[in-house]
Amino acid sequence: MSEEHTRYSMILEWDPRDSIFVVTVPELPGCRTHGKTYEEAVKQGQEAIEGWTDAARAWGDPVPPPRIYTDRAHEQAKASTARVWHG
Repeated sequence: MSEEHTRYSMILEWDPRDSIFVVTVPELPGCRTHGKTYEEAVKQGQEAIEGWTDAARAWGDPVPPPRIYTDRAHEQAKASTARVWHG
């Protein structure tokens, strides 16, 4: 698995009805899988990401980039401090 595939977000939710972890990859429409354990769900999620992106490329469809985490509160505090010291 390439490093690119490990940069996508995965949302893991417990489904008590089926006793499984459901994995959703928000950046990739329709990319969803599951696993009986947390570890299995993560592995299945990584495989689903790889399959989704490989298929999209093979069909000539665009592949959305992974989301980038931003800590908005941290960025705002940093900008505020910069204004105080440099303003």
